[in-house]
Amino acid sequence: MGSVMTIHLREYQQEAIDSIYSYFESADGNPLVVAPTGSGKSVIIGGFVKGVFDLWPSQRILVVTHVRELVEQNFAKLKELWPQAPAGIYSASLGRRDVRASIVFASIQSIYTKAMALGWFDLVLIDEAHLIPEGGEGIYNQYLAALREINPKIKVIGFTATPWRMRSGHLIGDDTLFTDVAYDKCGIRYLVEQGHLCPVLPKPTRTQIDTAGVQLRGGEFVQRALQQLVDVDELTQAAVGEMLEYGGDRRSWLVFCTGVDHAFHVRDALRAAGISAETVTGRTPKQERAQIIARYKAGLVRALTNADVLTVGFDAPATDLLAVLRPTRSAGLWVQIIGRGMRTAQGKTDCLVLDFAGNSERHGPVDQIEMGRKKKRESGAGAPVRTCPVCFVGRHVSCLVCECGYEFPPPDNSDPHAGSASDASLLSFTGPAHNVREVNLLRFRRHKKPGKPDSIKVSYCFSLIEITSEWICLEHRGMARAKAKSWWRHWIGGEPPETTDEALERLGPSLDLGLQPGIITVKKNKYLEVTGWTTRQAG
Repeated sequence: MGSVMTIHLREYQQEAIDSIYSYFESADGNPLVVAPTGSGKSVIIGGFVKGVFDLWPSQRILVVTHVRELVEQNFAKLKELWPQAPAGIYSASLGRRDVRASIVFASIQSIYTKAMALGWFDLVLIDEAHLIPEGGEGIYNQYLAALREINPKIKVIGFTATPWRMRSGHLIGDDTLFTDVAYDKCGIRYLVEQGHLCPVLPKPTRTQIDTAGVQLRGGEFVQRALQQLVDVDELTQAAVGEMLEYGGDRRSWLVFCTGVDHAFHVRDALRAAGISAETVTGRTPKQERAQIIARYKAGLVRALTNADVLTVGFDAPATDLLAVLRPTRSAGLWVQIIGRGMRTAQGKTDCLVLDFAGNSERHGPVDQIEMGRKKKRESGAGAPVRTCPVCFVGRHVSCLVCECGYEFPPPDNSDPHAGSASDASLLSFTGPAHNVREVNLLRFRRHKKPGKPDSIKVSYCFSLIEITSEWICLEHRGMARAKAKSWWRHWIGGEPPETTDEALERLGPSLDLGLQPGIITVKKNKYLEVTGWTTRQAG
């Protein structure tokens, strides 16, 4: 049943897969794999599923999520990776009920009362795991409880871009389904620097939504009160005016609104200004919604407004302008919103963000958001970050001179609204800063460190005088071993050895890559630091 994968896994994707195996070598819980929006979670899931079947072909696996688009996307990606996969779909909205497939991609809404009909599963993979409520409530927990009646030893693995719930904290806790984080190494910064995600650029807006006094419930703004505040024609016209002003050279605008009525009102204002615009909400019929989204992705619709439906599982890589008229106190939701603009596409270098809602001030750079901390600021107060207008790096408000030399003006304390415009940095760094090197020769030697297992020092030679190194730790545990196995599969191929002795015996002193040089990315600190590997180039 095995076959060669038709898609090359990126280094961090293979590392995430290896970390799951490493986790189960030493633990017996339900692990979580964290990878940002745009990192290719569907590829990670597909690669892991195929690997399991290569080793244990009798396994039965369920891949479940809550959005039909993700069900289709995950199924399609597995078939792309592995065309012969014994996979099916169980989703009422997709019109399929493949009960007997060895690998079932399902929507939780369709199966949560069907545990007996679907039967035994060995593994359950949950995509967008942050949507599972804590405390044993909800349809996910209802279904998993029924599955444990069938197979008490079932394993559950979660996949998510945000390891916290939208409103109620981290996914790992005292009363949570997931027990540990198996992988959380590949962050937004890494993906931007590697070129797998594109940078997002904040643009200060004159129009700002003042949320002072808006009622809170469960830590989030009350939706009805928010819509009453925001859905005002004067504010809508002002925001649309700035979209036109700043978005002239942008081809795909995604607009986040506070409610259904608001989404339609913003759409109408865009149309009146000569912009082709459509709207999708939770009330949009499925077929109409699919047609609108398809037209947007094809470039036939320039602006797409929505009310809380295009945050999770929506993939439109060409989106190069985000207009946010939806204030939120949920850091998880904010990360998801920004993630909609970070996918790469041909001809796209970045995504402009017009944050009319003050979310960037409220939460700070999305690559530095930390959950679980107590919020010390009120809803209207911002994170202590401001953006340098020259290098676009976020600096603490106490910083007077940026590292690029720009001098920040002193604050104007006479204006109580000074600094309220959302020019806060969306990322804590400037963007890609890594260099690519072609490697023609690899050299290997044993590395000894007191109290630690032996490892292999790999030296990458890409000129007569320029060499850099990293260490491959096959006999270590956890992430170090997972990385070592990923390295071996990338550079050498085949199943990685278990010991350093075996590896050095198979490697010899060096490997000449000849006419097919390997590619590494490096970052220059005090010394060159290897930050990743990419596919080899044909000679």
